[in-house]
Amino acid sequence: MRLHLGALCRLLVVAPHPDDEAIGAYTVMHRLQRRGVSVRVVVVTDGAASHLGSERWPRRRLVAERQRESRRVLRRIGVAAGAVTFLGLPDGCLHTRTAAARRGLAKAIGHVRPTLVLLPADGDDHPDHRTVAACVALLRRPGLRMLAYPVWPAGQRPAGARLLPLTTQERLAKRHAVRSYRTQSGLIRDDPQGFSMTRNQIAAFTRPSEMFIERRR
Repeated sequence: MRLHLGALCRLLVVAPHPDDEAIGAYTVMHRLQRRGVSVRVVVVTDGAASHLGSERWPRRRLVAERQRESRRVLRRIGVAAGAVTFLGLPDGCLHTRTAAARRGLAKAIGHVRPTLVLLPADGDDHPDHRTVAACVALLRRPGLRMLAYPVWPAGQRPAGARLLPLTTQERLAKRHAVRSYRTQSGLIRDDPQGFSMTRNQIAAFTRPSEMFIERRR
């Protein structure tokens, strides 16, 4: 089933970690920004858990670089640094800070007053994604449309997903964007247990369509 976005004024993309915004919604953001829609992004966690064993990339340095990566990628599609908010909550254990997550997300939604929110799927394999999905669901208000994007497992196609087909140029641009999160794609080499997207995962994240699930009460 094809995704139809309709007339929109303001988009808010909710990302559990820095890079989920591009994995889940890069092309939607780019298309809507070109249409003159106000696009804003809120990143919930600090992303520090990806390389806990790295000596060259201690927490403060890693968090700062992950934020820079998000800003650089988003700037390429016209989303200014001032339109990106980082809540800085703990990566990997967000379930222990749900009240803070709800407060931060409520503030973002109240400030942006979006007509569409893109959020992680509530069935995602990553617990932080599920926590973010649950927090956003509690903040729903009348007339606010919500679409959920799948991330993990990479390449999944949930039942009932609506598809936004990408042109070849859009798909290549998205692949370049995802690879630009270099801390997550091989830059950090001194942590054997650290996370790094594989070639297959990058291919799955940049498939021919972006996928969304309509969230209803």
